[in-house]
Amino acid sequence: MKLAYSPCPNDTYIFAALAHGLVADAPRVDVVLHDIEELNTAAREGRYELTKVSYGAIPFLLDRYRLLRSGGALGRGCGPLVVARPGTALAGVRSMAIPGQLTTAYLLLRLLLADRKLVMPEIHQMRFDGIIAAVERGDVDAGLIIHESRFTYRDHGLISLIDLGDWWEEVTGRPIPLGGILARRDLPVEECRRIDDAIRRSLEHARAHEDDVIDYVREHAQEMDERVMRNHIELYVNGFSDDLGDEGEEAIRVLLDRATRAGWAPQAPSDLFA
Repeated sequence: MKLAYSPCPNDTYIFAALAHGLVADAPRVDVVLHDIEELNTAAREGRYELTKVSYGAIPFLLDRYRLLRSGGALGRGCGPLVVARPGTALAGVRSMAIPGQLTTAYLLLRLLLADRKLVMPEIHQMRFDGIIAAVERGDVDAGLIIHESRFTYRDHGLISLIDLGDWWEEVTGRPIPLGGILARRDLPVEECRRIDDAIRRSLEHARAHEDDVIDYVREHAQEMDERVMRNHIELYVNGFSDDLGDEGEEAIRVLLDRATRAGWAPQAPSDLFA
């Protein structure tokens, strides 16, 4: 079966052992790597049996997929940021670069602007790794950044206008769901349980035998600074990556419910989890 995820360090760290056959008695997977918005779009077509997606996309995918409990990105202090050049105020932003209209970051931005009764700026969609440069050049007033960009935006003379994760935690008291792992509904339940277990053991292997996986992480981190790569893993790989638990599950339901109540997404089905 095909397993699709991003080349970001948290994903490659979690899935490296599984991808390289280092997890005993695990299902065999063929790995596909894509940018997160490409993954969101591919999931709308049901292209891959297993895929990482944004929680902002999940309400539109639950007719084809169900959520697994392991392997995702959910936590505290790890939310998307809105960044801009010094002297910019959030209320004065007229144009903004975003990493995709199905990303959790964009859903959070919409929720915040509605909560504060601010006008949605003109949106320019682009790959997440081009947003900082677009803001720095002045192509847009502000940028909505995700992934490792939160560690590097200051190097480009930019400031943070708001941390959407901090805002989410303040108004809900819950961790922020960023990305989850979906299993296509044509996979039997027992197979989904085997996959969940294999993902957990893949992460256990990475923690216990980092030398087995770190070259794979570096390969796909491309020109990312080693410090940034390590910070990325430390921030986005945590206990929720092993299992969402009750706290993570409730955070997901709250996010999806808010999107539904705002009229932006369909109601999630009762069988949300595989």
